Amino acid sequence: MRNFDFAPLYRTAVGFDRVADLMDRVLSSDVAQPGYPPYNIEKTAEDAYRISIAVAGFSPEELSVEVRDGSLFVTARKAGDESSRSFLHRGIATRAFERRFALADHVRVAGASHELGMLHIELTREIPEAMKPRRIEISGSEKPAAPALEARAEQIN
Repeated sequence: MRNFDFAPLYRTAVGFDRVADLMDRVLSSDVAQPGYPPYNIEKTAEDAYRISIAVAGFSPEELSVEVRDGSLFVTARKAGDESSRSFLHRGIATRAFERRFALADHVRVAGASHELGMLHIELTREIPEAMKPRRIEISGSEKPAAPALEARAEQIN
């Protein structure tokens, strides 16, 4: 139901094909990824962010954080089988999952930590010097004492 055709956008706009690809990826991944596990994204500083994912029941060894193709992948696989345990009610989901986050340009993963059932992933945005805004000084327009052609004419005479 959420399939959009971005072909007309490709034909009429130059340079917006990446925007259309991102929109297509967001719309398709929204359906593919359920709400498990819940997560927060917060801005911790001007160029720093944190993704916090609720991973109750998983140890750090059962979690994996990878960056590939401009995306952050967080996966979890439960190691052992708990068939010897008998539950009357099982409300804590420890099923395997894979959560994907698209990273913006110049955003890198600075680190990850696991504490109190939460996985915290620290992100930083590092803009290259060539892309940072810089101020260009504007010089004044002073008139030369004598135009170049008039100065040459005076030298010939």
